[in-house]
This record gives sequence, structure tokens and C-alpha cells, in this order.
Amino acid sequence: MIPSRVVSSQGARRRPWYRSLHWNEYRDGYLFILPWLIGFIIWVAIPMLASAYISLTDWEIVTPAHWVGIAEFQKLLRDDRFYLSLYNTAYYVLIGVPTHVLLALLAALALNARIRGIGIFRTLYYLPSVTPAVASAMLWLWLFNAEFGLVNLMLHALGLPGVLWLQDPRWSKPAFILMSYWSIGAQMVILLAGLQSIPQHLYEAAVMDGAARFARFRHVTLPLLTPSIFFTLIVGIIGAFQVFTAAYIMTSGGPVNSTLFYVLYLYRTAFENFQMGYASALAWILFVIILAVTLLQFRIADRWVFYEGDLR
Repeated sequence: MIPSRVVSSQGARRRPWYRSLHWNEYRDGYLFILPWLIGFIIWVAIPMLASAYISLTDWEIVTPAHWVGIAEFQKLLRDDRFYLSLYNTAYYVLIGVPTHVLLALLAALALNARIRGIGIFRTLYYLPSVTPAVASAMLWLWLFNAEFGLVNLMLHALGLPGVLWLQDPRWSKPAFILMSYWSIGAQMVILLAGLQSIPQHLYEAAVMDGAARFARFRHVTLPLLTPSIFFTLIVGIIGAFQVFTAAYIMTSGGPVNSTLFYVLYLYRTAFENFQMGYASALAWILFVIILAVTLLQFRIADRWVFYEGDLR
């Protein structure tokens, strides 16, 4: 007589894959992510593969594509506007992102107070970040107007000379950085959530040890807030490398190409000059740059990002 456990094990082996325990456990998860997965394949994966192929061809939309290998990438080395757009974007990223995160942190600290009506101020700080990009660009185009713009009127009220914000190459990129501070609300909300997730008993222990306000911020708040700062920094860098809408509407890359950011140059190459192969090569270079910077940030994150368990 065959033991029952042997029979049951043999029967389990004959089960089809769709009735296995492993599949039953993960089937619902696969079904839930199926809409996103289909959208990712159609709108991201397939276009990326198509772009990779197009970057190896000489295609101007109205003419047949010709396979040229890496010739389009070699052309980048001789393109002065490629280096200029890369410099303009790097300037915007290196100066704009750290100051943007710093202002968001200061706003989160200010709005973390438990006072009556604080929700109204949080809403007011957050609203600009959900304003459509085109509407924000049109608003700041008026604010930066050299003759009747509100920014110059405030400078005149303080006894300072006005500035040609969007007409002077020395001030055009700082103007866009200043404009980016308008949308600190999204990062502020993330940092505010990080502040409110810090256990209160850590502050109580620090007070019992005699730590002053600044010491509590330095040794408790800031270390436990570094995961949120790290996230906002990564997202901010990725978004800053892709700045486009404001420059396209407000300056079209001027004056003297001082606001010719990388994605704006890519757009012009693709949809104004119809050099789709070269534009695809530009897109892949940008992808590699963003990926490299992101991986570098994750590589050095262990040196400055701390979690609650690391403090024990």
C-alpha cells in the first residue's frame, strides 16, 4: 500500500502551473499591475526601443531612414550647441536644485508648527506647485517684465536698479532659478511628512539630556529627515535636467542661447529641424547622464542618509 503523503505529493507535482500555490499567491498582484504594465510597454518600453534604433539612423521624417551606426553620436562631439545646452542645464541643476530643496526644508520647518489655521498656510504654499506650467510661465513672464514687472517694481521700491531678467544673458538663468522657487510646495509636503513622522520620544529624550533647540535639530531632526531630503534631491535633479516648458514659452532659448536648455535643444532638433536620428541620440545621452547622476547619488547615500535604526 502506498502511503497517503506520497500519493498527495505525486498529485501535487501533476498540477498545472496555473493551479500552483506560487501562482495563486501572486495572481492578484499581477492582475492589479496589468493596466500599468500594458501602458508601460506601449508608451515607454516600445518608444525607447524605437528611439534606440532611430538614434542609429539618419532620418529627417520626410526622407527614408538610413542606417549610419554611431555617426549621430559622433556628431555630438562636434556640436557646439550640444555643449552649450549641457552647460546651461548643468548650471540650472547645480544651483537651482540645492537651493530649491533648502527653501522647501525651511518652509516645511515653518509650517510644522501646531498653531490654529496652519492648514491654510500649508495649502497656500502648496497651490503654486499644482498650477499648470504654461500658466506659471505666462505669470512669470509678466513678473519679470523690465518696464512694469512686479519684481523690478519691488527693486525700485528698495532703491535698487531694475534688472533685464529675460533680456540679459547674465540674468536669464538666475531668473529661471528664481522662478523655480515658486513650486517648492511639492517638496515641502514630502519634507513636512518626514518631519511629522519623526518619533516624539526622541525629542523628549534629547530634552532630558539637556539638548537645546539647535542641538535637537542637528542630532535628531536632520538625521531622520535625510531620507526625505534624499528623495526630494533625486526627484529634483531628474526634473531639473528636463526643464523645458518655461524656457520654450518665455525666452525660446534666448537671449544669445543663454537659456537653451538640453531638452529645448532636443525639441528643436526633432520638431523644428526634423533631425529625428540626431534628436534620438541627444535623448539617449540625456538618459545616460540622468542615470549616472542618480546611481552616483545612491552610491554615496550611505555616507549621509540615516534611518531611525541607524541611530540606535
